[in-house]
Amino acid sequence: MKIYNTLSKRKEEFVPIEEGKVRMYVCGPTVYDLIHIGNARPMIVFDTVRRYMEHKGLEVNYVSNFTDVDDKIIKKAIEEGVDASVISERYIAECRKDMAAMNVRPATAHPLATQEIDGMLEMIRTLIDKGHAYRAEDGTVYFRTRSFKEYGKLSHKNLDDLRGGSRSLLVSGEEQKEDALDFVLWKPKKEGEPSWESPWCDGRPGWHIECSVMSKRYLGDEIDIHAGGEDLVFPHHENEIAQSEAANGKPFARYWMHNAFLNIDNKKMSKSLGNFFTVRDIGKKYDLQVLRFFMLSAHYRSPLNFSAELMEAAKNGYERIVTCVENLKYLMEKAPEREMSGEENTLTAQAKGFEDKFDEAMDDDFNTADAIAAIFELVKFANTYAKADSSRAFLEALKEEIVMLSDICGLITEKKEEALDGEILKLVEERQQAKKEKNFARADEIRNELLARGIALKDTREGVKIERVQG
Repeated sequence: MKIYNTLSKRKEEFVPIEEGKVRMYVCGPTVYDLIHIGNARPMIVFDTVRRYMEHKGLEVNYVSNFTDVDDKIIKKAIEEGVDASVISERYIAECRKDMAAMNVRPATAHPLATQEIDGMLEMIRTLIDKGHAYRAEDGTVYFRTRSFKEYGKLSHKNLDDLRGGSRSLLVSGEEQKEDALDFVLWKPKKEGEPSWESPWCDGRPGWHIECSVMSKRYLGDEIDIHAGGEDLVFPHHENEIAQSEAANGKPFARYWMHNAFLNIDNKKMSKSLGNFFTVRDIGKKYDLQVLRFFMLSAHYRSPLNFSAELMEAAKNGYERIVTCVENLKYLMEKAPEREMSGEENTLTAQAKGFEDKFDEAMDDDFNTADAIAAIFELVKFANTYAKADSSRAFLEALKEEIVMLSDICGLITEKKEEALDGEILKLVEERQQAKKEKNFARADEIRNELLARGIALKDTREGVKIERVQG
């Protein structure tokens, strides 16, 4: 298994710190509103990475935080006249709903910044004691960036270039700094803001310190994988490395993974441009499994363009897989209970070959685009060789192979609540019989009745295909 490591700018063989176990930290959202589809990409991508690693027999300790204290949360709380915790708790609950709808599994732990303050105070004390941080007159604590000699190793930025370059590259924090590149670890409280006691002043943590502390608490000083969107490489992840390695005296993370940006109709997503979409917005038009399929249709390090046309293509692609599974289940209802024939055994072995293609793609830096292509090849194979007289065992082997590979991608192919009931199956069979007897009027009547129930029938050379349609 090879992973592209942002730190080394090359693909590296994945070797976990502890054999058979993976410690993985993924930066989660700041919970001040409903999550948008840009937030969805890392959630879906790294959930899929986790699923594949577990499929390969690795035990994954997967931690993803919620940033529940932040300027945007505080601003919204003031606007609504409520405590900041009311805002963060509301949107954590909404985020969990969207994650479930996208079939993103809960992390092993979802720590909250506000519940890790003691750990942050401890790490800041350690950094001050080691000469890596200092207190300014107003109680603000800054990290002394130049004290960490390897600063810039993740983003591949040079400190002197940063100092003399555009202010847009400088890390936040304006006054009382020893150096313009120093960044905030602890800031004094302002009127109406949540705050905590500290040895330096009553206040709250800077953004970067929370992930260093939560990663350390839940995964240890050194972890296997740290991941997030590419916008976090600098300054957030760069600052995490500086804090963690300066405090702990150990390498922070072996592998750094970053997904590329998501654009809307080839433009950056922006509320001012009117092209800003929440996951909830998309859920009004599509099953969010379609959004997941769309996100995985490109390699995670490739920029992804979102458009109505591409979402329709994703919908058709996802439904192609689901329809194949439904057809196999339909054929299994009437399939003979017998051992597989010699030909079926041969075909089953061939079907396993698509799993090898899938694994090969995923082992190459989680190339989900090629992995999904392997699933499509398997679907085509199943549609070609699954017959009305096939053995149940053969049909089930095909179905289970498709379901397994789809599940690794987090794609739900069997929706129990939408299973075809006995009455609908009887109508499908009656229509088939009516066609044999050339009673086309009755066949059309049944087709229209099923369509009214949201079931579309398509006659193909492989037999009747059953598809669900939106009302």
